[in-house]
Amino acid sequence: MPKLTGLAHITLSVRDRDVSVDFYRSVLGFREYETRDDARWLRTTCRHSCGVVLGIVEHKDHFNARFDHRHAGVDHVAFEVGGIGELETWEERLSDLDVDHAPIVHCEAGSVLSFADPDGVQLELFCAREPDTGED
Repeated sequence: MPKLTGLAHITLSVRDRDVSVDFYRSVLGFREYETRDDARWLRTTCRHSCGVVLGIVEHKDHFNARFDHRHAGVDHVAFEVGGIGELETWEERLSDLDVDHAPIVHCEAGSVLSFADPDGVQLELFCAREPDTGED
């Protein structure tokens, strides 16, 4: 089988491009690096220092509906963080920014902090469970 070497980018369709760009910039630290608008859409591509590239597109013929994870498409987007301490720092940041979020949930695979973007797309910050070293 041919190899995949990573995720090149993800593009989200949004109701208001400028509101979404501001959210991803101010909350998660993305930086805008290209904006292209034409008769069909308003499109901005953002990049994060971790390497994730995020496209944000407002279709001019959109119907102004909020995202619904129960419809075919993306269920959620998860960003990885460096550990439980980082996740707790993110939880504080979201609280400081008045971003509604669930409490951190710990499970067998790791820990997750869930919240939503302005269109209701569920976002997660995730850290994998640290391996058990057997030391106590």
